[in-house]
Amino acid sequence: MKKKALLATLAAVSVLGLAACSKDSDQTIASMKGQTITVQDFYNEIKSNSTSQSVVRSMIIYDVFDKAYGDKVTDKQVDAKYKEQAKQYGDSFESQLKAAGYTKESFKKTIRQQLALDAGLKAHVKLTDADYKTAWDSFHPEVTAQFIQVSSEDEAKKVIEEAKKDGADFAKIAKEKSIATSNKGKDVKFDSTSSDVPTEVKSAAFALKDGEISAEPIAVTDASTYQTSYYVVKMVKNQAKGNDMDKYKKTLKKIATDNKLNDSTFVTKTIGEELKKANVKIKDKTFADVLSTYIDATKTSSSSKTKSSKSETKESSSSSKEETKESSTSTSESK
Repeated sequence: MKKKALLATLAAVSVLGLAACSKDSDQTIASMKGQTITVQDFYNEIKSNSTSQSVVRSMIIYDVFDKAYGDKVTDKQVDAKYKEQAKQYGDSFESQLKAAGYTKESFKKTIRQQLALDAGLKAHVKLTDADYKTAWDSFHPEVTAQFIQVSSEDEAKKVIEEAKKDGADFAKIAKEKSIATSNKGKDVKFDSTSSDVPTEVKSAAFALKDGEISAEPIAVTDASTYQTSYYVVKMVKNQAKGNDMDKYKKTLKKIATDNKLNDSTFVTKTIGEELKKANVKIKDKTFADVLSTYIDATKTSSSSKTKSSKSETKESSSSSKEETKESSTSTSESK
């Protein structure tokens, strides 16, 4: 989750929490001459806001999945995610949480709910041969390569020209020219699932033979800084994946599972099924349609299954009639 998204979610949940968790809806928030603003006034004002709608939707979904799959989440997993977030924010992490109205404990509760949602989605994953085939088509086994990263396209072109000269030492050039913070001139091992090598670089590298250097600069734009840098790649050792899928079955299972979890149709349908199973009822008309996307997805799915079943029944019935007709004709002829 990105920083801005995290802070927006935390702030919105805190705001709604003030109204939702108050024991006395008439509690006064502020007063002035002849007028007061109560918790109920505040709630009525903000509940139609799109952010409030989104937060209520998230609260319901998280609560449903936490109840159903919370026992699948361990303290170790929660602590690891907490440390990951803390590292992302650095020294400002605690102050950011405080500003959003969260403590270490309450934020860990939020993390636990997210992990419960993840566990619930994974529990619904049923992989087919087609899923494994899709994963196999996108998979490339581990290779070894070297990178040079520079800040401009012109500089990258000069590096390519220098690196392709007879007797050029790619590793040495990388140490002198690369702006990368690590692995300058060193061998880097990665496969198609590796997250520490940019997708554009991986694709270009997999197309190279042993000893080959990329012919053109590879542009990569950082999603967080929007800064573009340019890579030059030398393939040290490539390998074909061959035809034996079983050799990579564990990796392919992870790829196929991740593909499912990143499929919005699958996620929406799964959440809808869990909401239906939990018998969620919306009592406040303001939030009447807050879960409609998920509920409608289950209806569409059920409708498709029903049509498929009817089609199969019709085909079966038609086939049976045809068989009966043929049998009758055969009997008539024998007479």
